[in-house]
Amino acid sequence: MSLSDPIGDMIARIKNAQVRNHKKVALPSSNFKVKIADILKSEGFIKDYKIETENNKPTLSVDLKYYSGNPVISTFERVSKPGRRIFSSADSLPKINGGLGIAIVSTPKGVMTDIEARKQKVGGEIICKVF
Repeated sequence: MSLSDPIGDMIARIKNAQVRNHKKVALPSSNFKVKIADILKSEGFIKDYKIETENNKPTLSVDLKYYSGNPVISTFERVSKPGRRIFSSADSLPKINGGLGIAIVSTPKGVMTDIEARKQKVGGEIICKVF
């Protein structure tokens, strides 16, 4: 099956799993998704992630995180979509909920949070925002 937006699919699967209070969610793996999962883990939005091989296809297994029974991720939405790419310079990167959330940005120096991109003074494509 061909997906037109694999990152959007990842976001939808994580959101749907959290609504159903699942502990884990499995999704097709790619290097880009692994980088996003790594950022989510380092920022404390998920517990952990693993790359497993199932039927010779890599699968990304994400352990979701809850606090007092509620999901840690309250908002997880795609900003730049395949039909409408959103780019931003380092100066105009958005602050998500007054700095409490993060924006994941794809820059020439790699995938990073908006905070890291501002520190390195590099802009790029705003992939999604997490709060």
